[in-house]
Amino acid sequence: MPENTDVVVIGGGYAGVMAANRLTQRGDVTVTLINPRPHFVHRVRLHQMVGGTGTAVIDYKEVLAKGVRLVVGSATRIHAARRAVELASGDAVDYDYLVYAVGSGSADPSVPGAAEFAYPIASLEEAQRLLPVLDAASASAAVTVVGGGPTGIETAAELAEQGRTVTLVCGGALGPYLHRRGRRSVAEQLATLGVTVLAGSDAKVTGVTREAVRLADGRELPSRVTIWTAGFGVPDLAERSGLSTDAMGRLLTDETLTSVDDERILAAGDVAAPSGLPLRMSCQFAMPLGARAADTLLSRLEGKQPEPLNQSFGAQCISTGRSTGIFQFGNRSDVAIWFNIDGRLGAKMKESVVKGIPKHLAEEAHKPGGYKLHKVKGGAGRQKALEALRAEAPVAVERAA
Repeated sequence: MPENTDVVVIGGGYAGVMAANRLTQRGDVTVTLINPRPHFVHRVRLHQMVGGTGTAVIDYKEVLAKGVRLVVGSATRIHAARRAVELASGDAVDYDYLVYAVGSGSADPSVPGAAEFAYPIASLEEAQRLLPVLDAASASAAVTVVGGGPTGIETAAELAEQGRTVTLVCGGALGPYLHRRGRRSVAEQLATLGVTVLAGSDAKVTGVTREAVRLADGRELPSRVTIWTAGFGVPDLAERSGLSTDAMGRLLTDETLTSVDDERILAAGDVAAPSGLPLRMSCQFAMPLGARAADTLLSRLEGKQPEPLNQSFGAQCISTGRSTGIFQFGNRSDVAIWFNIDGRLGAKMKESVVKGIPKHLAEEAHKPGGYKLHKVKGGAGRQKALEALRAEAPVAVERAA
């Protein structure tokens, strides 16, 4: 009989579930998924959960293949030498191959008072902590959302649509990824909802108190509830485990998503830093990277050379409440172009994308290997960046002490 291969996937988000499902296409592969909670979090709906217009929790039965064993627990260390994952419970799960897909979360804010008085919403638990705070605040109480990216825009819009008084403090550009035409459209949509948008370097937050937000230009904004969406970070599990990481703590890999330290460890999603040139953190890239990591592993089991990363880019979609939004198109190098679809149609397109995410995962669970989006060829931008990087110097890495 052929030898069985045990694969452990750490992280049950978009990348981890895609990888785990895809690996079940081989009968001689046993897949274990380690995740700290017993359900799937549809993270791109967390802003709706905060605004009271939707839920972000999905039963794993709907998106995870029946052949995947789910272990509910938190990984505390990867012991690469003996191929085992240590859990907070004290148990250990052995593996032949490991897929590292722990995802991203809120970055630790360096702004004085932010950690104490502001509420991040990058995880389910963070959003749940915010809900009673919002419920306790009156409808007229000032709410400040810090961060001009998609999460900040969507959260501000959801709350404003519920009748709250919302200020969105960007600390730079509104919607940094968007083309200037798209940025104007989003600004107009937010203005229609009554959101006050403060952008530019003067609007950088320098301090947060229980009742106010201080800005770089000296202004102090009254704020009964301050929501922090500025920046993302990744868990330090790889770094603590002695694996090579980039400066943010993402696992450093080659272009097949294989760890530079150990060919039996692969990375997927927001925690992957292939060649030190990570992709934009988003579910748009998490699922394709999960599929790519699984394909790399399967190729090795078949004695084939894994294909290198060649990710195609397309668009970014942002909702501004339940009835309007924007679908911003980009080129294959992930640079926004002039064309976008906004308003009601933009909102419908965004909702279609969000509904499609769990459908992709469910389809892969029922028919592993059917997902193909990661095989759409990308542009020449990444190859040019790799060539330039290699011409300058080797990639700098950090190793845990």
